[in-house]
Order: sequence, then structure tokens, then C-alpha cells
Amino acid sequence: MSKQLFTYADYLTWPAEERWEIIDGVAYDMTPAPSVRHQEIIGRLYMQFASFLENAPCRPFIAPLDVLLPKFSEDTSTSTTVVQPDLIVVCDQEKLKDFGCVGAPTLVLEILSPGTAKKDLREKLHAYERAGVPEYWVVSPAEKWLQIFTLNAQGRYDAPATFGDEEEAPVAVLPGLIIDLVRVFAER
Repeated sequence: MSKQLFTYADYLTWPAEERWEIIDGVAYDMTPAPSVRHQEIIGRLYMQFASFLENAPCRPFIAPLDVLLPKFSEDTSTSTTVVQPDLIVVCDQEKLKDFGCVGAPTLVLEILSPGTAKKDLREKLHAYERAGVPEYWVVSPAEKWLQIFTLNAQGRYDAPATFGDEEEAPVAVLPGLIIDLVRVFAER
């Protein structure tokens, strides 16, 4: 028996108070809401990106913001992949629409939680690679590490570079920006 596959057009009909993602036509429920620790970490990361990009053409955004990753034959309404990454950076302003981003952001960042870790490290990793996202960052609050997947010349992600909670992480797609992970993972 085949599963029903969903598109962005279907997604737009779902209740606004529910948060969903669709990856390759498969719907994923995004409840419950992120934890306080998750929110602290994303806030600290966003502040470092936003401060660096204040007068730059690139713009950072935090969830919820729809990111459509249409495949070659799909248009916006028929796109079978719509995600809400924790943080994105978009340098190509043509990709920004009133409702979100259409096409690969310059950088995507996901914060792992027990309910999303497998999806973030498998389905989303493959979706971002296929879409051509130059840098994919995965943050583990529990383990206090960051992994950075960088797209190579063949359009594949290399083995990730891993950084611990007392290190600094360079942002290859934004030369000059170095993220201070001590600040990111600091306990209150």
C-alpha cells in the first residue's frame, strides 16, 4: 500500500495553529514546541549571525518560516518539500517571498531534539544536499557539539567538521564570521 504524498498546496490548507513539514511528500508533525534550552541556543546563534550581517546583503531568519525546496519538475504549489529550519541565512534576495524562501538558502541550521534528531540527520540532510544548500549546520544541545556539512564540487556533503562547546566555528559561506560556541552553549 502506498503512502499519500503531500505538496505545498496541501500544506496551505492545514490548520495554521499546527506546525508541519513535508519532506519528499511525507508529512512530519512538529509538535511539541521546542524546549527552553533549544530557544536559548537558537537565540544566541541568531544574535551572532544577525550582528555580523547587520549591513550585509545576506539576511538571517529563525523559525517558523517556510522554506520550499522544489525539485526540478516542481513549481511552488507542487513542491513536495517544505521545511521550517531553526535558522537560515539567505544571500540571494530573489529567493525571498512574502511567505518564506523558495530554493536553497545559503546556510541552514537545525537544533536536534529527541523527537527530530533522526529526521534532521537523515531526511533533512538528504533534502538539503539535493537542493544544493552550501552549508548545513546541526547543533546538539545535549551533547554540546556542532557539526557543519559543506557541499563539495560534486554537489555532495563532505564528512562533517565537528566543533565542541569550547571552540569557535568558522562560517565558510560568510567569510570573517566565527561563531563563539562558548556563548552558544553557556548555561544560565
